[in-house]
Amino acid sequence: MADTDEIPPLDALEGWPMSEQQSAWLGRPGAEETLLRAYAGGRMHHAWILAGPRGIGKATLAFRFARFVLANPDPAPAMAGRGSLAIDPASRTFRQVAAGAHPNLLVLRRPWDDKAKKYRTQLLVDEIRRIQGFFGSTAGEGGWRIAIVDTADDLNDNAANALLKTLEEPPARSLFLLVASRPGKLLPTIRSRCRRLDLAPLETDVIAAALQEANPGAEPQDVRLAAVLGNGSLRTAIQLFDGEGVETFRTFQSLASTLPDVDFAGVHFLADRISARGKEDAFAGFMEGLEGWLSRRVRGEPEPDGGRISDSTAAASLAGWADVWEKAADSAFQAEEYNLDRKQVVLQIFMALARAARM
Repeated sequence: MADTDEIPPLDALEGWPMSEQQSAWLGRPGAEETLLRAYAGGRMHHAWILAGPRGIGKATLAFRFARFVLANPDPAPAMAGRGSLAIDPASRTFRQVAAGAHPNLLVLRRPWDDKAKKYRTQLLVDEIRRIQGFFGSTAGEGGWRIAIVDTADDLNDNAANALLKTLEEPPARSLFLLVASRPGKLLPTIRSRCRRLDLAPLETDVIAAALQEANPGAEPQDVRLAAVLGNGSLRTAIQLFDGEGVETFRTFQSLASTLPDVDFAGVHFLADRISARGKEDAFAGFMEGLEGWLSRRVRGEPEPDGGRISDSTAAASLAGWADVWEKAADSAFQAEEYNLDRKQVVLQIFMALARAARM
């Protein structure tokens, strides 16, 4: 078994706090208000799906709500004068949750594969079975026991069925918070036993402000472009900004501006740069930028930062762009799942873009 100190936290971003450590809430206040009202009613639903695009704060809100409930086990006095779910970052509850050490909180994530030296691509049934022992133990400090599934998108079939059994007969004073970017892929029987809360993408100005605060010496135009390209996702914006994503996107934008003609030397240069060993974040950022570019083509929107669109590209079929994204996303998944050559994925994407621009 690997030394846990050598295992990087799942989905960690260098220089940024993990969701369980984040004290700020950058999302819209309506989400907090919904959870506060539900808790204040004293008959809170035992299971919630926190849904929305990746990187908009779903896990942050899950931990924020969990901390609030654990710190305020009695709803009535807890709600006096409350306008948010914030608790004191110096409090014992906050520090325990941030350290992953609160006895009444269970966090279920994809496990580390010690042999492959990376996280597994699925959340396995053995992880979900930990719920039985957790909820079977005696809860302390007010009686609430909370399980966060981060993310429910990662559940395989066996794990999903195991979770369903617990949701069907929830223990008293239990709370399940399921984080999901693709809630429609969850079992219908899981969805039917949960209350769903859809979170809106973050405001571009909010993302830009967070990036600028974290990078005070950065060029404002680069920060702004990363925020726009983030398309409501702070995580995407961070990855684009920190992982050479802004430069990568400008290179992609320049290459895409000549479609359906393809600058093969330029495409190979870009593909080599983002598919090299250790450039996983750069490749992920490229895929995020591609998704945004295709989305703007479907909606007929201009490019940020004054990027040029060729006449052929502007007039191309909407179905063609949608088909490109479907195939590109599938190729990227296959490359991740089976450790295939990401450079070939990039080359195939540009060929598909060229074909779509001719339609």
